[in-house]
Amino acid sequence: MNTEKISIRTATVDDAREILEIYAPYITDTAITFEYAVPPLEEFAERIRHILTRYPYLVAVENGRIIGYAYVSAFHERAAYDWAVETTIYIKMNYRGHGVGKKLYFLLEEIMKRQHVLNMNACIAYPNPGSIGFHEHLGYKTIGHFHQCGYKLDTWYDMIWMEKIIGEHGLHPEKVLPFSAVRNEFFK
Repeated sequence: MNTEKISIRTATVDDAREILEIYAPYITDTAITFEYAVPPLEEFAERIRHILTRYPYLVAVENGRIIGYAYVSAFHERAAYDWAVETTIYIKMNYRGHGVGKKLYFLLEEIMKRQHVLNMNACIAYPNPGSIGFHEHLGYKTIGHFHQCGYKLDTWYDMIWMEKIIGEHGLHPEKVLPFSAVRNEFFK
């Protein structure tokens, strides 16, 4: 697959249906997400709207169709955690392993640096060699392993946390900027 034909843009709430179509099989057929039921479209659109108030929500587009998406959300709501985010990525099943995720994550990381975020964290169901290998390839390290903490599809799953440090942890870190403050540097 030629990823140069893939463009990345900011998602909008109007993309909710197409994004939800990508996410739904992960809910119904896998333990990659611990969500049990496909959320209603209105709820999913509100999730996108909420993320965009502070962080980027990106979609990869090929021939006018969304083939993957990635976003970050608060690692924890308290102010002391502002410099850390949780990453999320889902790629249309038949596009996995072709570089779409890497393209999304590289841009997401650049945006996070401009927003002054320092830690990117991924919560991953275990075992999940595809996602773990993907994150390792991008420089993430396993920092936590929780045993049998998720139950889905008649199976107990572990969960791991992986982390990538993308900036210096100085004594007085720069204030984290909202996505709206840096968006025009990446998207015209």
